[in-house]
Amino acid sequence: MTAANTTTAKDLFIIAMDTGPDHAVGQGDLSLALAGAELIDLLGSGSVTVDGDRVVPGQAPAPDDRLLREAAALLTRQPPYEPVEDWLWRRGRELAAAYRDALEAEGGLTRAGGDRSLFGTRRVEPADTPARRRATERRAEGEPVLTALGAAVGIDDGESAGADADEAGGGEAGLLPPALGDESVTAVVAAVHDAVMELEAVRQRRTIENAAFANVWRGP
Repeated sequence: MTAANTTTAKDLFIIAMDTGPDHAVGQGDLSLALAGAELIDLLGSGSVTVDGDRVVPGQAPAPDDRLLREAAALLTRQPPYEPVEDWLWRRGRELAAAYRDALEAEGGLTRAGGDRSLFGTRRVEPADTPARRRATERRAEGEPVLTALGAAVGIDDGESAGADADEAGGGEAGLLPPALGDESVTAVVAAVHDAVMELEAVRQRRTIENAAFANVWRGP
């Protein structure tokens, strides 16, 4: 795999895989963030725009990447178009698994020791490729988009993003660094954070419900 065919979503997947088992990223959280990363790349190519909270198809073709083309093909092309957060949930379904398969097919992932993995029965890890080095460099440099998306799923606990926000005179640590600049990109990152928080709320609610159900069966 070469740096030429990397995308923000692939970079995000690589750094998520590089976090190690002690800081593993959940598949659902990562899938939502990957959908956001795709949308940001489509914004950059002119394939979409964001009008308010709606994803509006643009005039430019999708970038030359299979998964980005698939994402562009799923766009709602009739008004009133689709809210950003709805797009994240729809496109994000099983997206982490799709990126694992794509990167493995491109040679970006290699078999690792052990047999447990969040992303399948066979444990894999990023291979030593130009794409991995590029993703690692973006992370080390605190590149704003990758930092903000990583913070949404708990990578580095948002330390770099929070530092940027503090230096700029505001912002909650781990959320939206002002260096993002573009309003549309900021809107997408904010929607990713909201969706991940909603997913966590669903998890907590299910945990409470399951515990209550178990208590009923156990009895007093």
